[in-house]
Parts: sequence; C-alpha cells; structure tokens
Amino acid sequence: MSAAPPAGSGTAEPGTTTRSRRRPVTILLCLAAFALTVDVLTKHLALLELSDREPVRLLGGAVYLSLTRNSGAAWSLGRDHTWIFPLIAVGVLGWIAWMARALRSVPWAISLGLVVGGVVGNLIDRIFRAPGWFVGHVVDMISVFDPYGRVFPIFNVADSALVCGVLLAVGLEFTGRQRDGTRAPADDHRRAGGKDGDRARDGDAARQAATTGEPGDTDGGRRDGA
Repeated sequence: MSAAPPAGSGTAEPGTTTRSRRRPVTILLCLAAFALTVDVLTKHLALLELSDREPVRLLGGAVYLSLTRNSGAAWSLGRDHTWIFPLIAVGVLGWIAWMARALRSVPWAISLGLVVGGVVGNLIDRIFRAPGWFVGHVVDMISVFDPYGRVFPIFNVADSALVCGVLLAVGLEFTGRQRDGTRAPADDHRRAGGKDGDRARDGDAARQAATTGEPGDTDGGRRDGA
C-alpha cells in the first residue's frame, strides 16, 4: 500500500503525481531564450532602421515605432538611479532559480520563462550599453496610440514578455495552481465551505427547536425540546 499524503498537502492534478521537473525546466529555459533572442534582434533592427528618423506609423496610428533610450523604468521612474535596476534584475533571477527547484507545472514554466527572458533582455542593456557598465540605457521602440509615448510608456519586447509573465503568474495564483503541479487552495476552500454550511444548518435547527419546542435535527435541538 502506498503511504497517504501528509495532511495539508496539495491535491495533484491528473498526471502530475509522477511528473518530473525536466519538462517544465526545459520549457522555461527555451521560452526565456526565445524571448531574449527576439528582444535582442528587435533592438538591433531598431537601432539600424529607426535612428535619426521620424516615428513609423502602423495600424492606422494604433502602433508607432519610435526609437528611444530609457535610463529608468516605465514613465522614466528612477532615471537618476539606473544602477539599482541591474541589482533588482539579478535578485529576480536568483529568486526564480530558487523557485525552479520545485517546478513541476508547465503553466508556471511558461510564466517564469517569459519573466526570465524579459529581465535578461533589459539587464543586457543595463550592463553593456552606453553610457557605461551597469548604468546603460534600455532601447525601447514600441509606442501605442501616440508616436512619443504620451499615452503609454514606450516599451520593447523584453517589457512585453515580463508583463505577460507576471500577469500569467497572478492568474495562476488566483486559480490555485501551484508550481509543483498541485491545486490545494481550491480544494481547501471547497472543504471549508462545506463545513461552514453544515455548521449553519445545525445552528438553524437548534434555534428552531428552542423557539417552537419541537425537536430539531441536532442533539442540541432534542435537549431543548425535552
């Protein structure tokens, strides 16, 4: 007989009980490499084709290609403290590497792969681009609804990958999907809801017995009726 799972452990999704971490980690690394490659290539093309020219209008003005260099984060936040962004990036990568030790979920692998690709893409700019090591400016080139980023900050492929990965992670957390392939929170909520419902019904029966003198459905109700 197999040993029962420890109390409080998550309920494994179908097919995850013996799942190894090789496939999720492979997906994470491949997706991160793909996002990074696309980011590097688009930045290279932007520098070649968009330097010293007016923004390129696409999709009727919904999207513009407008080259800019950003020393800070979105909306140029922290532009006077560029050195702090590489430190944050290294910390994020270290945290993801630590979490990947228990990775068994493909959706989480996709989320973390997008985040890694986005973080590394912009980290390369911070380290190697002008004006110097670890204070480099990030190359951005995509602007929506305005050629100069007055509606939404100008961004790049790395930013898009990072945001998509974070949003996916939030969705996975809210739906109870764990990195090890379990879905414990949803099951716990259903069990807790059932227990609360039973207690509420027992309380109603007891109150009815106390007010009418008729036996209720619980032991407490029978005692009051007696």
